[in-house]
Formats: sequence, structure tokens, C-alpha cells
Amino acid sequence: MEQASWVPSSVDLSRPSAARMYDYFLGGSHNFAVDREAAKAVEQIFPGMSGAARANRSFLRRAVRYLLSQGIDQFLDLGSGIPTVGNVHEIAQQTNPAARVVYADIEPVAVAHSTALLADNPGATAIQADLRDPDSVLGADEVREVLDFDRPIGLLMAAVLHFVPDEDEPHRAIARYREALAPGSHVAISHASWDGVSQEGQESGERVNAIYRRTDSPLVLRTGAEVASFFTGLDVVEPGVVPLSEWRPDSDDAYISAYAGVGRKA
Repeated sequence: MEQASWVPSSVDLSRPSAARMYDYFLGGSHNFAVDREAAKAVEQIFPGMSGAARANRSFLRRAVRYLLSQGIDQFLDLGSGIPTVGNVHEIAQQTNPAARVVYADIEPVAVAHSTALLADNPGATAIQADLRDPDSVLGADEVREVLDFDRPIGLLMAAVLHFVPDEDEPHRAIARYREALAPGSHVAISHASWDGVSQEGQESGERVNAIYRRTDSPLVLRTGAEVASFFTGLDVVEPGVVPLSEWRPDSDDAYISAYAGVGRKA
């Protein structure tokens, strides 16, 4: 079984992780044999998975740049995953070196590697936390030390809410985060969907989800209307909650069955 100095002792290397599988799809190196086996099984069913991961990362880049253009200079990235090329602090601090970023993820490998990567970056940090418990995230000392909640914040939830089932009350969690944000803050969300997927595709999707059920993060795909409901209480900016590849595109990203949008708190 693989082991490395940056792997927390609590990590179960016999069980795949959705975050580490995503790292594999993006071409990262912080994944293990069990993750690669699961990810390759997904790719056999859905060969476009790596392209889908890259398309989502492209949306994250576009969203962060949009928020920077709106004067946002601090970001809270929930379900941030394992840092790979094009992470939020790289994008934000390239434009504004004073930008501040907090990453929050439940995956210990993601947090361990983020912490090591950010050791010399006073404007960014990472915490291990569950986004389904907003008070633990918002009340963390590291979050309060880096982010000023009296000023606008960019709250990012890219490709993470489809790992939060309805029984865990994602709307309640989002409402709590929204309540904590200052006026002028923005919320960016991307989310996988069944919309437009053929019956054959949905059957393949169920086989993919059977693989994700081996992780702690089974998939919960939602309709466009359900994704739009996550923006309740926010003013959705143009072009609205749209297919991910249509949100302010600046390249020819692969089409994937997912929605994306950004909302502003008035």
C-alpha cells in the first residue's frame, strides 16, 4: 500500500476518495492505487470524465476572474479538493497579489497537501471541515484570521453540492453561508445534472454512481431547476444558471451535463 510523508495516518488507503479521483481526472499526482482503479473504472463507463473535470476547473477559473473584476479580493472555497494547477489562490493572486483565500475540505489528503503548498503564502490557508456544518467552517479561527466578513467575499462551491444529498439539507447550509456574507458578496456554484442525458446515459450514470458509493461521497445529480434553487436570496448575474460550458465561455470546453451560475448578495 502506498504511503507518503504528507498522507495523514487517519487516511484509509483501501477506500477510494472522490477528491483524490478528481485529482486523477485533472492529471494530478496526489492519488493512490485505489483511487486510480476507481477512476479508471469510471472512465471505462464514461470516457469523457477527464474532460468534464477540466471543464469544471475552467468554469472555476472564469468565475474567480469574474469576481475579481467585481472587486472581490477574498474567497472561501468549499469542497476545494486537492490543489492542482489553476487553483483559486493562483488565479486570484496573479491578478491581485493581496487576494486572500481559504480552502475548506473534508478530505484529509486535500487539506494536508494544501497546507504544505500554502506554507509560505500568508494570504491563503486550508482547513479540514465539512461544508454541511456551516458554523464549524465560519467559526474556524483560520477562516476568521484570513477573511474579513465585514467585506464582500466570493463563496465558491464548484462540483461539490452534487455530493450533498437532500437529507443533509444543502439549502439550509447555503442559507447559513449566505446569511454570514456581507452585501456585495458572490456565490459561484457548478453542479452535475441528468438534464439532457439519454436513458442509456442515465443507465451508465447509475453504474458510475455505484463506483462513487464506494467512497464517502455518492453522487446526487439534480435538474437545472433544482440547481437554480440554490441561488434563492441572491441576484443571479448574467447569463444566469446555464449549462456549465455556456457560462461566460472563453474557450472550447467540452460539453458536460452540468449547470453553473453566480449570484450576488444585494
